Amino acid sequence: MATFSSVFSVGLLLVILAAVLDVVANLLLAKSDGFRIRRYGVAALVSVGLAFIALSFAVRSMDLAVAYAMWGGFGILGTSLGGWLLFGQRITASAWAGMALLVCGLSVLHVS
Repeated sequence: MATFSSVFSVGLLLVILAAVLDVVANLLLAKSDGFRIRRYGVAALVSVGLAFIALSFAVRSMDLAVAYAMWGGFGILGTSLGGWLLFGQRITASAWAGMALLVCGLSVLHVS
């Protein structure tokens, strides 16, 4: 049986933090209305900077290719779901299937 520490390494937790910050940045960017609302635009830039800092710490304990792929995958999932939940954006059946495949791929990537 897997333990918590074997499933959630520090590197993975940092990648998840980076992805959350990336999703926040993307959602803030949408709220900024093309930087017309500057506070959202600036907050988006700060969030992206913090996401890269978290990712830079993650690659100290895991391969860059794995960290970057997981960061991108989690970011896509979070941004898609955030747009759906917060902005009422439509997600098609094929997009749901793609997200399910992405979760499967991220799971395989993590255990390999």
